[in-house]
Amino acid sequence: MKILILGGYGVFGGRLAELLADEARLELLICGRDGARAAAFCARYKGAATVRPVALDRADIAAALVQHRPALVVDASGPFQDYGADAYHVVQACIAAGVDYLDFADAADFVFGVRAHDDAARAAGVFALSGVSSFPVLTAAVLRRMGQDMTILRVEGGIAPSPYAGIGLNVMRAVVGYAGAPVKLWRGGRAATGTGLAESRRYTVAVPGRLPLRSIRFSLVDVPDLQVIPPEHPGLQDIWMGAGPVPELLHRILNLLAATRARLRLPSLVPFSRKFYWVLNRMRFGEHRGGMYVRATGMRDGQPVERSWHLLAEGDDGPYIPSMAVEAIVRALLVGERPAAGARSAVAALELADYDRLFAGRQIYTGFREDAPAAPLYPRLLGDAFATLPRPIQALHGTAAARRWRGTAAVRRGRGPIAALAARLVGFPPGGDTVPVSVGFVPKAGGERWTRDFAGRRFSSHQSVGTGRDQHLLVERFGPARFALALVVKGDRLHFVPRRWTLWGVPMPRGLLPRGTSFEAAEGDTFHFDVEIALPIAGLIVAYRGSLRPDPDAA
Repeated sequence: MKILILGGYGVFGGRLAELLADEARLELLICGRDGARAAAFCARYKGAATVRPVALDRADIAAALVQHRPALVVDASGPFQDYGADAYHVVQACIAAGVDYLDFADAADFVFGVRAHDDAARAAGVFALSGVSSFPVLTAAVLRRMGQDMTILRVEGGIAPSPYAGIGLNVMRAVVGYAGAPVKLWRGGRAATGTGLAESRRYTVAVPGRLPLRSIRFSLVDVPDLQVIPPEHPGLQDIWMGAGPVPELLHRILNLLAATRARLRLPSLVPFSRKFYWVLNRMRFGEHRGGMYVRATGMRDGQPVERSWHLLAEGDDGPYIPSMAVEAIVRALLVGERPAAGARSAVAALELADYDRLFAGRQIYTGFREDAPAAPLYPRLLGDAFATLPRPIQALHGTAAARRWRGTAAVRRGRGPIAALAARLVGFPPGGDTVPVSVGFVPKAGGERWTRDFAGRRFSSHQSVGTGRDQHLLVERFGPARFALALVVKGDRLHFVPRRWTLWGVPMPRGLLPRGTSFEAAEGDTFHFDVEIALPIAGLIVAYRGSLRPDPDAA
């Protein structure tokens, strides 16, 4: 099958070609205005698919269809926001030539408007699907899954790319183009507008049982979801979608420029696109991870409900996700499975199960959460991951009732004045090899008070569900110190990973964040714990490990 990819050596087109590299039945025409760049891409391409460079301006697509006779055209060029009065030139040319068409369009008006060519596409027996990317295909698939047992009233979502993902110049032009401009969306059950990149929200992407991303600032973007998803859910009242580029400093500069443009009615910021493109692709630091979330609130059996879906992509796998929807359709075509003829948005092109197959074998993880304030602390934070833990861990954390567990522990204390002072302030126990220990758990202040007793030496902490920047984290307070911990499931262990901390309410530098490997495990029907607390300068403060079993005499 011959596929003509407009913008084939660009970010999305190039990644699509890489995703299809294993398929020897494909001939990929790597097209673009710069023939030298197309040739360079093909020269370094590795895979079973055949690739051929073609110098082609999208304005000349009609002649190219006659010359090359592809079975499918994929438009990965853009920015689709700038196509003007003749925006659907490529779509029309494909329909006239009887060639199927897909695109990566991220412009809401463009994707929504492609349906005007539906009758012509049906008559020609071809399909023309627009917006075949994460926004809106993946978002819509998630919401269909959620909508199976709830009526969706409000939707919020966002994508947070890794700082190392790289961004194309045309994408940057599109983003900067709607910064400070009106963005069509749905509010209060009716069509409304927001201000692109001037409205922001903060959210933590946290797949249950995985190390979450840090709290990220998302800002309103003009994506197809805002227009093509409301018709899918008749009861929908509000929809908002954002992007969370990092570093946050550059993001906030964009926010400021967008707000200034809107307030003063300044011209488009597109002339600054290349500068932002240059800076954003060079300011690469932080975690090489990206993510996405979709949060829906609505009703189930007459009761309010909130569900969220989370995606984490580690390393270099995340940047390929926007191209995977096209990949899936191409692979389906190879085995004779065709989308129905017609021109429309790709909102119903794939289901969540299709994405699960695409993500298999990659470092891409997904999961659902449901807000359940009445649930015990740990099941509420871990969601579906809680059920994967060994039974003794589930037994200890699976209830909100008061309880006490007993056992023994080995305790090591750090050396030096800082370690001694910290241990004295908190009340950590002295060292010992077989120290009797008991832990009492008492519901208090929306969480649990843990009181640990090591041979008469007692110290306590309060654990609760984090909010704000600590969303989806376990917050533990020891006196004036407050620690936000990620609950991470690795195999049959539950790990506690420090993410943030404050002292007397003052945020402390990450470089001073206490460290150490702490986890819970099980051997048979016995609960085991292993806790290590160390400071970057002082070293070990205390470490204790041991086992616990329920105290049958506890009240």
